[in-house]
Amino acid sequence: METPHIRIEATGAIVRLRPDVTTIGRGMSVDVHLDHPSVSKLHAEIVRRGPYAYVSDLGLSRNGTRVNGRVVAQRLLENGDVLSFGSQRCRAGGLPNEDVLDETDARRPAVPELTRREADVVAALCKPALSDCAFVTPATARDIAADLVVTEAAVKQHLLRLYHKLKIAEGPNRRIRLANEVVARGLVRPLPMSEAGLGDGRESTQLAPASDRPVPASRLAS
Repeated sequence: METPHIRIEATGAIVRLRPDVTTIGRGMSVDVHLDHPSVSKLHAEIVRRGPYAYVSDLGLSRNGTRVNGRVVAQRLLENGDVLSFGSQRCRAGGLPNEDVLDETDARRPAVPELTRREADVVAALCKPALSDCAFVTPATARDIAADLVVTEAAVKQHLLRLYHKLKIAEGPNRRIRLANEVVARGLVRPLPMSEAGLGDGRESTQLAPASDRPVPASRLAS
């Protein structure tokens, strides 16, 4: 059997997976270096457990991680899977081919529907975390209010509803836990600024138009 590895499509280079954790990103100290601005310095990691391996997006990337075109937070890998980190594609090899249920996805609760304004709030909340800087905290209620040109009290009411919808229990770092859950579920992702009409190829956090009509979660994550 082949040694578990990934093949970088842009260069053809084959990188063997480490026995424990293989880090992927644009930084110089990662195991798989992808030199492209769409890739974050520390973008994702591949974790091996016996003969199996799963990819985990670290929530620090602006463009997310995809397996066979689908945005994922965590996903069990099989031989031949195509992994996309930003615009950079890699193909997994040397892994078992089995009809294995992705238990991570099966256990993940259904994504709730958000109103347009709630979508605005979560996008503004997570904007700092969707930058190239690692370990940044999400926006404060005051920051979100300034970004959306609404009152801080209105933002706090929306945050309370979001805590309830996403089942974020009371306790320390509640706003940070909300941001982590939003990113993990793929409810917020950046759009290229060229698509947003800014035209210079940079990226911006996606913001939905403000209204109170419910938005299917599938549309927010698409």
